[in-house]
Amino acid sequence: MRKILVVIDMQKDFIDGALGTKEAQAIVRNVVRKIGRYEAKDIYATRDTHMENYLETSEGKHLPVPHCIEGTPGWELHEEIANALKGAVIINKPTFGSIVLADLLQEENDREELEIELVGLCTDICVVSNALLLKAAMPEIGISVDASCCAGVTPESHEAALTTMKMCQIEII
Repeated sequence: MRKILVVIDMQKDFIDGALGTKEAQAIVRNVVRKIGRYEAKDIYATRDTHMENYLETSEGKHLPVPHCIEGTPGWELHEEIANALKGAVIINKPTFGSIVLADLLQEENDREELEIELVGLCTDICVVSNALLLKAAMPEIGISVDASCCAGVTPESHEAALTTMKMCQIEII
């Protein structure tokens, strides 16, 4: 069984930029260590990717804080994370969950049975969205989330998202 790591949105704007938190900053070293346990060919990473018209989008109207605008410093992966991810597949995603990621991993699973672990930001938005998409696409494979490598918008919403994923048969480690 092939083990895959999915690193969700470890970008500057979510760590120490427009939407950064001390909790997000605190997990960077854990995520770098986790990435080091996998071969680059077994790592997929996402980047939240918005355009200049972000505030005009549905998400922008609900969260009116410009962030992860493609090509800006905040859109870039955190430097330590970027260095650790050399050779990994990077997927830009325009919304919380990535159908492209789910499709790619489903194709991989059709060739060779996978086990998927997710880490990253934010637990309560993009991590939970991608975990549930992957579980819906591949209900029989093992999917886990390392809570020590995730942070939410708030500690409370982080815990709520972990509970939600656990209830949906995603293992929380």
